[in-house]
Amino acid sequence: MRILHTMIRVGDLDRSLAFYTEVLGMRLLRRQDYPAGRFTLAFVGYGPESEGAVLELTHNWDTASYELGSGFGHVAIEVPDAYAACEQIRQRGGRVVREAGPMKHGTTVIAFVEDPDGYRIELIQRKS
Repeated sequence: MRILHTMIRVGDLDRSLAFYTEVLGMRLLRRQDYPAGRFTLAFVGYGPESEGAVLELTHNWDTASYELGSGFGHVAIEVPDAYAACEQIRQRGGRVVREAGPMKHGTTVIAFVEDPDGYRIELIQRKS
C-alpha cells in the first residue's frame, strides 16, 4: 500500500494551479472536467503519480471559497535549502507566513508558506 494523493478544495482553480506550478514548481499532471457534477479535478506534483504522492485540487464550480476548519494541518515538502526556497517563493509572488529557521524545541529547519486558499505548506530543509 502507498499514499496516492491528498485532496484539497480550491475556490479558484486557475489561481491555485498558478501557485502550485509557478510558485512551488510542481507540474500539472492531469486535469479532468466533470460537467454533470459541476467540478474539475487537477492533480499536481513533482513527479509521476506512479512514483510518489501528489495533490488533488478539487474545484467545485459553484463554490468560490471554503472554511478551512481546525482539523487540517499542512502539506509538507522537502527542500534543499528552506531559506533560499522562501526567497524564491516570495519573488514568485508567494506568501511566506513563517520564515525559515529551526523548529521550536528542535533543530530541523522549517518554514511555512500559504497557498491562495489559505492552506499551509511546510518547507522542511533536507538534512545534510
